[in-house]
Amino acid sequence: MKRILGIDPGYDRLGLAILEKKSNTEYEVIYSDCLESDRKKEISERIFIFGKELKKIIGKYKPSELAIEKLFFTNNQKTVMGVSEARGAIIFLAQVLNLKIFEYTPLQIKIAMTGYGKADKNQVYFMLQKILKIKVNKAKKLDDEYDAIAVAYTHGISVK
Repeated sequence: MKRILGIDPGYDRLGLAILEKKSNTEYEVIYSDCLESDRKKEISERIFIFGKELKKIIGKYKPSELAIEKLFFTNNQKTVMGVSEARGAIIFLAQVLNLKIFEYTPLQIKIAMTGYGKADKNQVYFMLQKILKIKVNKAKKLDDEYDAIAVAYTHGISVK
């Protein structure tokens, strides 16, 4: 069975999801989480901790492909730099562990999930509920986790 690791990158929070292909059109979420880092620690230490956790998850679930969200530009350069560093570490780890790497922009993800490139997060989450039959409970999960699921699903329907 094909397994896809979806990642919404960050250094404060890292959204993760593993989707397993059940048929040509059906996927199942077999794991999802949002790792949170200690904001008192240096970015390098936070990224290292995320990398160790990610390595364990990859070892346990054995995905063959990584789908990761591409960066979009923002006015906050500190945030962009930190997320870029996290993405680089994640891509490096995926390469070391022999995962095929695929990148998707927020626009591509929104179009794949809703058919509309300017969809908001609630529209994307609504479609996650319908397509993957998961319950979106805002009290339980963080946006980053749902975003990781959407990235993985986008990859699943984009690449055969």
